[in-house]
Amino acid sequence: MREIVLDTETTGLDPKSGDRLVEIGCVELDNHLPTGRTYHQYVNPERDMPDEAFRVHGLSEAFLAKHPVFSDIADSFLEFIGDADLVIHNASFDLGFINAELLRLGRAPVESRRAIDTVQVARGKYPGAQASLDALCRRFEIDLSARTKHGALLDAELLADVYLELIGGRQPGFDLASQRRKSVNKINETPPKPSRPPRPHAPTTAESVAHRAFLEHITDPIWHG
Repeated sequence: MREIVLDTETTGLDPKSGDRLVEIGCVELDNHLPTGRTYHQYVNPERDMPDEAFRVHGLSEAFLAKHPVFSDIADSFLEFIGDADLVIHNASFDLGFINAELLRLGRAPVESRRAIDTVQVARGKYPGAQASLDALCRRFEIDLSARTKHGALLDAELLADVYLELIGGRQPGFDLASQRRKSVNKINETPPKPSRPPRPHAPTTAESVAHRAFLEHITDPIWHG
């Protein structure tokens, strides 16, 4: 089962008021295991960057002006996500911006039924507890030291860890303790010693001749006493 963990950064909170998408980050999972494949793209919003948004993600208008507009990356983004389920923290926000960009191009929106909203999953599992990404990372002791500002790919990677904890926290079909025991046992095994063929006890012809010559020089052998 293929899933895409997805996060975005934007110029604000409401695409209907003119706010735009500025960054997309995706992490691919297969049967709840990270595959190592990611998608990351900065997007030129073709507008200014409000101070409030800049303080959140640190992406300036000048920086984003060097990157492609959404129409130039729409195909590569849609190809990457394919028909996979989308794991999103507060799905209505991210899908709202993605679909606003697609509708500007006359493209079909991404259906909301594809989304697994980790905010809703967390609230169902921990009623009354904080459900922000930061709070969930702290709950599951996921390292946040690299997160000085919001970033779509970094946040998608953190969300992937959170999601796996929310659904059980263990890789299916893989018992780590069992695998470790097998490795230790293999290392500690004593290899069987090679068998040594029995030494022949019958004397060779040369040994028999030398022995008879030796006996002839004995003048008073004790076995004749």
